[in-house]
Parts: sequence; C-alpha cells; structure tokens
Amino acid sequence: MQDNKTDAVPGEEETLVAGKYYDKGLRIFEGLSASGLRSVRFGLEIPGVKEIVANDFDKSAVEIINKNIELNKMEHLIRASCGDAAMVMYQNRDKEKRFDVIDLDPYGSPHLFLDAAVQAVSDGGLLCITCTDAAVLCGNSPETCHSKYGSVSLRSKYCHEMALRIILRSVESHANRYSRYTEPLLSVSVDFYFRVFVRVYSGQGKVKRSLSKLSTVYHCVGCGSFHLQRMGHMIPTSGVGNYKYTAGNGPAVKETCDNCGFRYNVGGPVWAEEMHCPDFIQRVIDSVEKEKERFHTAKRIVGMLSVIKEELHDVPFYYTTDGLCGVLHCEMLSFPALRSAFLNAGHRVSLSHCDKDSIKTDAPSSFVWDVMRAWTKQKPVKERHLQDNTPCKAILCKPCSSEVSFELHPNSIPESRLKGLTRWQANPQKNWGPKPRAKRQTQGKNDGNTSEKKKKTNQETVKTDLNGKKDNRSCRYFQKGHCRLGDSCKLEH
Repeated sequence: MQDNKTDAVPGEEETLVAGKYYDKGLRIFEGLSASGLRSVRFGLEIPGVKEIVANDFDKSAVEIINKNIELNKMEHLIRASCGDAAMVMYQNRDKEKRFDVIDLDPYGSPHLFLDAAVQAVSDGGLLCITCTDAAVLCGNSPETCHSKYGSVSLRSKYCHEMALRIILRSVESHANRYSRYTEPLLSVSVDFYFRVFVRVYSGQGKVKRSLSKLSTVYHCVGCGSFHLQRMGHMIPTSGVGNYKYTAGNGPAVKETCDNCGFRYNVGGPVWAEEMHCPDFIQRVIDSVEKEKERFHTAKRIVGMLSVIKEELHDVPFYYTTDGLCGVLHCEMLSFPALRSAFLNAGHRVSLSHCDKDSIKTDAPSSFVWDVMRAWTKQKPVKERHLQDNTPCKAILCKPCSSEVSFELHPNSIPESRLKGLTRWQANPQKNWGPKPRAKRQTQGKNDGNTSEKKKKTNQETVKTDLNGKKDNRSCRYFQKGHCRLGDSCKLEH
C-alpha cells in the first residue's frame, strides 16, 4: 500500500498516475454506489486522487463494495460508507471537509440530495447529477415536477431540453440559498436519462445575477410556438462591473398566439443561459480522440459532443420537422432545405443533441411559419385538413410576410454529419430502456417459496372454456420459458 502513496500532487513537469494516492489530490464522493463499480473505475482511471468515498444505504450493497475494492486492490484510495447520502454530505459541509467531486446517480429524482450536495462540494468543485424521472420532467406530471424541482414542466416537442433546464434551475436555486452559484459545463439528454455536470462557486455578488438567468416559458397549445420571458434584468451602471438588478418586464405574449390564435400554457421557471461550456467540450473531445482504445464508446462520445458543440448555446429550445409538418398536415420537408431557408434569410440554425429531428434557430416564430407557408405553396395541403378552428387553417390563411428561399446553402449540412460521426446511437435491442427499481433483499426464510407459490397459483388460475378445451391465447409463461403446467396447460404453447 505504501508503494502507491505520493506525498503531494506532482507539478506540471510530472505526470499524474491513476491508481496512486496523492496527499493533496481530489476527494470524490459517490452517494449511491450500489456495487461500487463506478468508484472503482474512478480509482483505476482518474489520476491525482486522494480519496474516494463509495456510499450506499443498503448494508448488503456495502458488503459488495468492499469485495470489489479488495478484488481491484483499491484499499488505499476507496473507502466504503454505509449511510444516507444526504447525511454523509451534511457531515462534510465544513470547508476543510468538502468533496472536490460529488456524483449522484439515483433511481428517479435526485431532489432529496441537492440541498446537501451544494453545501458539501468545494468552491469550484464539480457536481455530476443524473435524473431518470423523464416522465415527470417532460410534462406528464407538472404538479409533481413543481413539488420536486420547483418548476412546471410542459408537454412539448422540446421537452427534453426543457427537462435539462429545469434541473439546472433547481440546482442553482439550492446553491443560491447558501450564497453559491453554478456554472454548467455539460448537460445531456441521452437514452432514457438526463445528466448534468456543473461547477459550484461561492460569491454573494454573482448570486444576485441568478434571477436574470431564469425565464418563464409560454407554449402555444395549437402550433407549438414558444416564447421566453426573463424573470429579471441586469442594467449596467457607472463603474466597471456594477449593475442594477430589476424585475423582468411582461407580458411577453398576448392572450392568444399571433400565429394560430390558440391559448398559451405557462411553464418554468427554467435556466435560460448556456447549458454547456464549449471549451470544456472541446477538451473532452481532444482527450477521447487521443486515447480511443481506452473507451469502447469513443465514437459515440465524440459524435454526441460534436453535435452539442455545434448547438446554438444562447438559444433555448427548438422545433422539430415532424412537429411543424404535423401542424399543417403537409409533406415532410427535407433537413437541408429547411436549414437553407433559415440560413438564406440571415438567421442562425443548428441541431439539438436532444432530438435528431430538431431545428434550433434564433429566428422568430413568425418567420418559422413563413417558411412552412412557403413550403405548402410548393406542396399544397389537402382540402380536408383546412377545417375551421384548427391551427392549420389559421396559419395558412395568413399571408407570408418574409421572403423564403429553399436554395441549398453551403452550410446546410452540419460538419458532424459531413464527417460521418456517430451522433445518435440506435437502441441495442427491442424495447430497451430502464429496468424496474431494485428491491431490497429480505432475510425471511420462506420469501423464495412464497414467490414460487404465487407464480404457481397464477398459472393454475388461467381461464378455460366450459368444455375444458385449449384456449387459443398464447401462454405468456411458456414464452418466458418457465411454464410449470407443461402439456396440462390450457393455453397455447
């Protein structure tokens, strides 16, 4: 063990080595470790580490963590902890005890741990937070979202980006209570979860700016247009770096949508500033490309980060091609033609990593629908779709107020696509997604027998007709490979 210890972190002329102890190195806390494999990877792959605390509330999980630490010979770096993650962080919120990195990856929402996390991370430290409650964050339960995150989620085409901005706003809100503020480094919506990486700093002066970083969202229920209203403003005054802080101005929209005449839903508040740090993203891309052999998913990492880097970071939310064409019931518009229409008019445009069918632009919503009106002149909408009191007819009845050109623009195809990068990876198998929540192991002797009895009882009570003949329905237990009735089963095998 002593061979793996170093008194201090080496200078720039020396190379940090993964797996060694550094007296002035990083302290990492993984709050919900389960088997502890992520903490083991931290110890084996991250250089310049002093201590890694792998915590879990389940005693059986902590036993597995200790076994994995022993098998990987990481006793000098990793320490297993059994306790509530929030309480462990509260016990380490003193400045000299704070962690440099805190990783929270719960099943569902991390809202129970955010208050402790923003206090237990060091000044300039890193918070890595995962959320898997996508249904709540994407608008299926706005009241639940408000109770957990303090924001109202909306069902929309851009719901995945809104979910990320709700998470960032929630972390910022918790940090502000302790005179701290956050700086997002990377925020990703991938597969079935959300993951944000933010740095936390202290400073009451910059905490005052937080209000101007938030916005409420007005979402049209008819055409899907959206508008943001800042909750505060920073007005420069005399002197360098001096500002006057005022409340936001409003309302940002009329009572009904200018495009289709339908009402608005109001959501938020959400984080309205940049969600990513381009310099940080580029450093990560460079690091992965230098050591591609270390990462089995290197192509996917580089591809997704390249799309994120190409995003318009100062433009919240996006439209989707199928969403725009779905409102007008028109033929689908090709991706290069749609991008060219915005670029030819002098507007910026990009993809969003949240949706491969997305179109993010700084153009106003009126121009977005002018583009679609111009497209329907080339590909007319069928008469049966032009019914009264529909967004389709309301939009197409208005004249086109802008000149729209679909001539192919040189920048109509993103660089990431030209390079053939793996930007959106297909699911590895059918119906792939999150598995059920893990159940805590019980110590009862008859637990296994009880579950077997339930399975047997359920199979024996299958419905049959009055004549006792075979039911023409398929036996779902046989399909799973464990029908215990065999030939006596009344369902089809």
